[in-house]
Amino acid sequence: MANTKCVEKKPVTKVEPKIDEDKRGRQIGIMGGTFDPVHIAHLVAAEQAMTKLRLDEVWFIPDNIPPHKNAPLTSAKDRATMLELATRDNPKFRVKLLELFRGGVSYAIDTMRYLKEKAPQNNYYLIMGSDQVNSFHTWKEAPELVKLVTLVGIRRPGYPQDPQYPMIWVDAPDIRLSSTAIRRSVATGTSIRYLVPESVRQYIEEKGLYRD
Repeated sequence: MANTKCVEKKPVTKVEPKIDEDKRGRQIGIMGGTFDPVHIAHLVAAEQAMTKLRLDEVWFIPDNIPPHKNAPLTSAKDRATMLELATRDNPKFRVKLLELFRGGVSYAIDTMRYLKEKAPQNNYYLIMGSDQVNSFHTWKEAPELVKLVTLVGIRRPGYPQDPQYPMIWVDAPDIRLSSTAIRRSVATGTSIRYLVPESVRQYIEEKGLYRD
């Protein structure tokens, strides 16, 4: 009989609010979003930015309530667990629940002010997809936010890019995938194997997420 892997029920180990870990200062990539669910395009973008910019780590920070999208369909616990499962095999990927602990609407400016207060020795790089690049000027206190972070855009071939602030561009494989498409596939019974990490796919199936 073939072996069947099950989603491990280990406690989340990389989800903690601790920030000030290294007085020397590090280069930290920041990826925000609802991650409902996290998928391979998120992970590929993070890996490409990390390696090409020589970042020490990439922190995935899930939104509590996103300011520019509808509220997440799944609980904070489920989204955090899926992120932990998706990132646990990469020692340079970390999950931070800062915005979930803070509650309310998740504004990047609030998170970055907190991070700079707690660990001012770090340099932070805000990693964004092309759609976020084009709308960044509408974010809360965008002119102040760019003083706290370096903006990093993931370039998408054929996608019009019109940044209104200085941007470091990173080329990455053109994976046209969205969490919305993942949820729609689950709801219609279409396979999402290889679109999300296998542990995430198993978790979605086990918990019955996105079926309604």
